[in-house]
Order: sequence, then C-alpha cells, then structure tokens
Amino acid sequence: MSRQRSSGDLLADRRYAYAEACLAEGDPDAAAEMASQALDLAPGYAPAWFLLGRARETRFGQSGDEADRQAALAAFERALALDPADALGSRLHQVALAGGDARAAMSPAYIRALFDGYAPRFERHLVDELGYCGPALIVAALDAMPKASASFAPQHFPNVLDLGCGTGLMGRALAGRVGHLAGCDLSPAMLALAGRTGLYQRLVEADLVTFLAGEPDASADLILAADVFIYLGDLAPTLSGMARALRPGGFAAFTVQSPQAEETGVVLGADGRYAHADAYLTAAVQRAGLSIIEMRPAAIRRQRRMDVPGRVLILHKDLIGAREIGATVEP
Repeated sequence: MSRQRSSGDLLADRRYAYAEACLAEGDPDAAAEMASQALDLAPGYAPAWFLLGRARETRFGQSGDEADRQAALAAFERALALDPADALGSRLHQVALAGGDARAAMSPAYIRALFDGYAPRFERHLVDELGYCGPALIVAALDAMPKASASFAPQHFPNVLDLGCGTGLMGRALAGRVGHLAGCDLSPAMLALAGRTGLYQRLVEADLVTFLAGEPDASADLILAADVFIYLGDLAPTLSGMARALRPGGFAAFTVQSPQAEETGVVLGADGRYAHADAYLTAAVQRAGLSIIEMRPAAIRRQRRMDVPGRVLILHKDLIGAREIGATVEP
C-alpha cells in the first residue's frame, strides 16, 4: 500500500484532517483523539495509525511517559503492518523511539512518496529556503582538481551518471561539459521535471544500486550523487556499483552530511537524514577499491538558519594514479 489519500469513509477523512491540523498546531492530545476517532470508523486506514503514532511520539517528547512511547510504537507497528513497503516512514519513527537498524530505516517506497509529493516545490524550497548548493560544491571540487595535476582532471566527461538526479540540478550545473548524461531517481515526478531540462539522454526510475547494476562494466567517466547519500545509510553497495561502472581513470563525486564530532559510523539524525563520519567514508571507499582524491568540508545546506556540516568527496578509479598525487583530506 502506498500513501492512501482517503480511508473510503468521509467522516473518517474529516477526523483525520482535524487530527493533522491539531498536531500541526502543537496539540498532540487532540490529534491523538481525532486520529482514534478516525480509526474507529476506518480501522484499516494506515495513515491514521501513523498519525496516531506521531501524536503519541510528540506527547512522549513532552512528558517522557513510557506509556506514551509504547503507545506510539504500537501505532507505528500497526501502520507498518498495513503499509509493509513503508511509504509512510514508520520505521524511521520506530528507530528514533526504540533503536534498531538505523541504516535500513528509510525505505525506497518512503523516499519515492516523499519526493513525488515534494517535486512541484522542490527547487524553490531547496535552493531558495535551504540554501542547497550540492551541485555547485561538486563542480567547484572538480574544477579544483587541475591545481594538483594539469593532466589529472579532464574538463569534459563523455559519459556521466547522475545518481538521484531529482529535477536535474546537477545536470544543469555541468551543462556543456558532458557528452552523454544518464540519471536515475526513485520518484517519477522528479524524473519528469529532469526530462524537461533536455539535458539527459536517458532517465531511469530505479534505486541507485539497481541502476548501477544495469550499467556496463567500466563505462562511466564520471558518477555523481549530489545530496543523495543523506537518504542512504549503508553506502557499501552503491560504492561497489560505482567502482564496477567506472572506467579505469574515472571519477566519482558526491556530498554527504557529517555527524557531530563525537559520533562515529552512520548516524540517523533527528532531521531524518543520514550522516556519515569521515572514518566510515574512508573505510567504505577503500573496500570498494576506489581512492579518495579529496574530502573537503562544506556547508551542504541551511537548516533552522544554521549551516549543516558536510563533506564533498572526489574519488578515483585508478589507485596508482591517486597514490602518485596523494589524497588530500582537509580537517
């Protein structure tokens, strides 16, 4: 089941709408009451179970009462039973409340539903309100590579893969410097907008690993992922796919969000995004058989008027060439 627009019962839908409004206005008790009334009328309506969980979760954050936490977990579990693909994102809330495998908490169905609904206002919100600059950061990092070696970084890339291409912002940032550009995304609505740019020769609705698996060995000159890995916990399968698809001498470039200084590994933050620590990134890249040319700090966006710390990474397929130059990792 995907995001269900209606319960099929007009009165239940009205109760649900009231519950959403109450929660938005900061009244979790009223939200829980309205959601419960909706469920009395439509007990199989997964969004109402999910909303009830959110209301109880909010109440737990205010009260610290274990009963509220357990009630929230029970509601999310019921929502997940009705929505096994987890388009609603119940697992994210379960992990936040009770721990568990954070790396697997964000389902493809959730990401698809999130961005399908977000697509019409994506660019305005991301660029104008959040100060998103992932594509510009990546292009700047690529442009800086010739400073290390004039022959090491080409300015034109014949075959490029844009992972999680969204509306095509990365494609626009590289316009005029790409031969064949292919993109993938989980969201059909995002892909439709990317298609309107006229910059992509091929667009595929797929997750990153599946898309990379369909690419010929050693065929890509450059693989990009701008602000995509914040929705992916375990990077190992994607990095391995990149390594296989890159030609010898090819490059990969991507942005990540960084955790707090004391945090290690992969962290699922309160903002619902993954952060990857430097040590994790270094080890994962090495295991994939790639080399880090550069890992530079960057503010990848703004959240609540504050810069969100992250990294821009440039990887290289040719290990020998990378050793000759020496990976530069800025503090």
